[in-house]
Amino acid sequence: MNVFHGGDGPRLEMSNGGTEVFVDVLMLAVSTLAREPWDFRFAALLTLQDQNVMGRGVVGFDLAELDWGDTPQERAAAKDFLLRVLDLALTRHRWEELTYEPPHAEGYLRTYRAMVEEFAPATARSDAGVLPGTHEAATASCVRHQVLGALPFWEGCVFCTAGV
Repeated sequence: MNVFHGGDGPRLEMSNGGTEVFVDVLMLAVSTLAREPWDFRFAALLTLQDQNVMGRGVVGFDLAELDWGDTPQERAAAKDFLLRVLDLALTRHRWEELTYEPPHAEGYLRTYRAMVEEFAPATARSDAGVLPGTHEAATASCVRHQVLGALPFWEGCVFCTAGV
C-alpha cells in the first residue's frame, strides 16, 4: 500500500496499480503545465514515485515535507500549480494515450485535490528534503512519450520504465 499524506489532514492510500495510474495521469498533466523551477522539481518528485524503479509499495510522500517556497507568494504559486495539474488531469488530459483504461483515477485525483486544497503550505517542514533540488529538477522530456523524464535519477520516463 502506497500512501500520500496531506500533512496532519487526510491521506490517500492506493494499491500498487492505483499508484501507477495516479502517477501516470499526473505526469501527463504536469508535463504540459510545468514552467517554473518549482514545477520541474515537483515533476522530479513524481518520477521518484515510479514503482518500476523504486519498488512496489514503497512510494508516496507527505505534502508537509515539500519545500513550498520561502515567501507567501512562492507557496501560493506552488499550491496553485499543483491544483492546476490536478484540474487538468481531471479533464482526462491525454488519457487516450494510455494503454489501459484508468477506472479509479478520477476518484484518486478528486481525493488528492481536496487534500491539496485543504493543506496550508506555510505549515510545511521544508527541511525534510522530499522535493528534489533545483539541480535535480525534471527538465528533460522523453521524446517517445512527450512527458518529463527522470533525469538525472535514471534514463527514461515513467512510461519507458513500464515498458510502454
